[in-house]
Amino acid sequence: MRRIGFTLVVAITTALGLFSTFQAYGLVALVTKETTSSWVLLGLNMAYWWSWALLTPGVLWMVRRFHFARPTWRRALVAHLAGVMVFVAAQTVLSVFARMTIFSAIGEPMAWWPDFQRQFFWNFDWGMMTYWAIVGGSHALDFHRESQDRALAAAQLETRLAEAQLQALQRQLHPHFLFNTLHTISALMHRDTEAADAMLERLSDLLRLTLDRIAVQEVSLREELEFVETYLEIEQTRFGDRLRLRTSIDPATLDAAVPNLLLQPLVENAVRHGIAPKIGGGHVEISSRRDGDMLVLTVGDDGPGLSRASRDALNTGVGLSNTRARLEHLYRGRYRFEFVEPPSGGLGVTIVVPFVIAAEPERRPRRMESVA
Repeated sequence: MRRIGFTLVVAITTALGLFSTFQAYGLVALVTKETTSSWVLLGLNMAYWWSWALLTPGVLWMVRRFHFARPTWRRALVAHLAGVMVFVAAQTVLSVFARMTIFSAIGEPMAWWPDFQRQFFWNFDWGMMTYWAIVGGSHALDFHRESQDRALAAAQLETRLAEAQLQALQRQLHPHFLFNTLHTISALMHRDTEAADAMLERLSDLLRLTLDRIAVQEVSLREELEFVETYLEIEQTRFGDRLRLRTSIDPATLDAAVPNLLLQPLVENAVRHGIAPKIGGGHVEISSRRDGDMLVLTVGDDGPGLSRASRDALNTGVGLSNTRARLEHLYRGRYRFEFVEPPSGGLGVTIVVPFVIAAEPERRPRRMESVA
């Protein structure tokens, strides 16, 4: 048993001994006319409970050896029934030895065996309850510790899941987006090298922002908008005047904390399903406002909209499914994620999360600053 554990046991048994002494003193004074020294009563009661303190490590060993949570609970029950007899007898031996010492000191010697028999049968019920109280308390602490361990493991699993979902979003961004971007740059090289060079610079900025924010779960809305604007600048090189951005951002919300890569999948869907199919192009609309203690974000487009089947397919896609899972992990139900139909037509998504000021971002080294 650890030192702090044994110290706690001694403290508990000392408190019980003091209580028993007080009770015994009052009982003797009430029912008899004899006067018994309070020091004798104190010694007898402390001897009784401190003997259980000495035996507690042995009882705890029995608990570890014969645990009721295991499939062999019947074997444990038999073992502890035998343990009751053994430990009550051992406690009686220790208690009688202390009683003989105390009574010898005050000139009243006593016989060991008769007192052992008397104390064993007289206090057997108390001894049995004390033994089972130690067993039950030990099991309760074990179950509590196991519950905490399981809760910690579950929290760690959820954190790893959220990190995996974030990485999935980051990986989802790269393949088709990089392929389209590089294809556009290759085409521009033959007719507009300055535009191709500008697009490469924007792509470099986007990749730098992505690498700087790997495994970062929350960023400020200002940082998230910076990432989205860089993404849209690259897309505007592909779509030209067909892609236009319209924003309505409350400056008071710029420092609010939002999940990393919260807006990018929504903006990407708006471009793919709202702007690309529309001959004349359209607007991607981003807005933010504060509503009490909640932050309200909306991303939409004025495109042709989606059918119910297409909307259901989009809703169950990797990007939005991961986004909802991450919102649940971060906010535990204190959020809303819903499709809306903007007044200008098309399709939008509104996300409502608690308004919390983002922590100051750590100064992470920019991995691509050395690229000329």
